[in-house]
Order: sequence, then C-alpha cells, then structure tokens
Amino acid sequence: MRNGFFYSLLFALLTSASIATVAAPFAVPQTEKAAMVTEASDTLPTSEKVDLNGADADTLQKQLSGVGAAKAKAIIAYRDANGPFASVDELLEVKGIGKAILDRNRDKLEVN
Repeated sequence: MRNGFFYSLLFALLTSASIATVAAPFAVPQTEKAAMVTEASDTLPTSEKVDLNGADADTLQKQLSGVGAAKAKAIIAYRDANGPFASVDELLEVKGIGKAILDRNRDKLEVN
C-alpha cells in the first residue's frame, strides 16, 4: 500500500513538471527581433523619383511597379531609338506600357 501511495505522488509530481514545461511561454531573444526590423527596413523602396532619361534597366525594374526585365529593356530601347523622354506621358509610346502602369508609377517618375 505504501508503494502505491509513493508511486501516485511521484506520478503527480512528474506530470506537474511536464505540464509546466509545455505550458511555459517561449521567450524570443531581443537581438533576433532587432535583426528582423533591420532587414525589413533595408528592403523598403526608396522615396526618390526615377529619372526616365538616366535610369538603367535594373533601376527601372526594381523601382517601378508592373515593370519587369522585358519592359525595362523596352523603355531603354525606346529611349535609345527616339532620344530622351520629353515628358512622363511619353512613356505610353513604349510597347507594353499602358495607362494603368503609367498611372501606378506616375508619382515615382520624373524627366530630367
């Protein structure tokens, strides 16, 4: 009978310890959170405007919404063939650039 009582107490103690271990909140070190914030701020787009007459294809692709590698190369090809852009609206003359893409990026563009 004493063995049964002893084993019951031992079982209750071990059960309590395992529940406390599982239910304990997981603490994340502060250094990991700071690193995540730094990484996120590095990927934020810049607020600078993109010069249609001076930007390279990589800059156009990264800074403009809806402009991939092919459209960026088309913008460069148009600029090389027709000279510098006179206005942002002239971007509509580039094959693959429509009114929706221009309107989405109008505030990011400038012509110098």
